Amino acid sequence: GLLESVYEEALCYELAKAGIRFKRQQGISFMYEDIKMDLGFRSDVIVEDRIMIELKSVETVTPVHYKILLTYLRLTNIKLGLMINFNVELIKDGIKRVVNNL
Repeated sequence: GLLESVYEEALCYELAKAGIRFKRQQGISFMYEDIKMDLGFRSDVIVEDRIMIELKSVETVTPVHYKILLTYLRLTNIKLGLMINFNVELIKDGIKRVVNNL
């Protein structure tokens, strides 16, 4: 497989070509008491402010990967996330939904 950044570049190219709004490498901050915490959290791609996509190119997506995506969903109040692992035989086997029940 290729690096995650290559897949991200290709995905963003296709989204732009299709006229779909997206944000790439969007910073995620949160409030702690009265302090805005900006700690370098970044989502790979957010589509139409409704779907967060995390891209992987790893042998195994671990529970920690899913937990991080769910945390990002909660911090942004986005309800749906997709974990896409490109290091699989069939891409459909590498796509998993993660739902933030808020």
